[in-house]
Amino acid sequence: MLRHADASRDAAACAAIYAPFVRDTAVSLEEVPPDAAEMAARIAQIEAAHPWLVLEDEGQVVGFAYASQHRVRAAYRWAADVTVYIEPSRHRRGAGRRLYGALMDALRAQGLRMACAGITLPNGASVGLHESMGFVPVGVYRHIGWKLGEWRDVGWWQLDLGHPGDVAPDPPRAPQRLDSAQA
Repeated sequence: MLRHADASRDAAACAAIYAPFVRDTAVSLEEVPPDAAEMAARIAQIEAAHPWLVLEDEGQVVGFAYASQHRVRAAYRWAADVTVYIEPSRHRRGAGRRLYGALMDALRAQGLRMACAGITLPNGASVGLHESMGFVPVGVYRHIGWKLGEWRDVGWWQLDLGHPGDVAPDPPRAPQRLDSAQA
């Protein structure tokens, strides 16, 4: 089942999924895995303006995806950074595509125009997922982060969410909740 995250119910599962990516890899440039309390605070903060989705299988959260503010300058308000994390035993089974598909639909419903994804390189699996979803590469920050004993590059990909035109856009709307028909 695909649904919006609930900070009190899902924080521990999201923290557990995310921890090995922080602790053991350069996929995340965080250095200390957030605990459940920190993850709950992040979910609550993000869900005020952007969607945070979880995917359950047999009642257990197996992945999550969310959007967050791209930059603080007002003119960036139609763009969001996006990310997805899947429990490693569930990789390559469509969970990332399902979460990202629902997340992009939610961002379109909000009136957002651009989804941006930063990927620590190399990461062929993440690049493959993003490009299969229509993201295109736009640049690389070279040697931007130090993790696991070396400098890391971060590539940037973006997805046009399909709002063409040169007219002034409506302000982005609040995130809409998934209804049970979408789950």
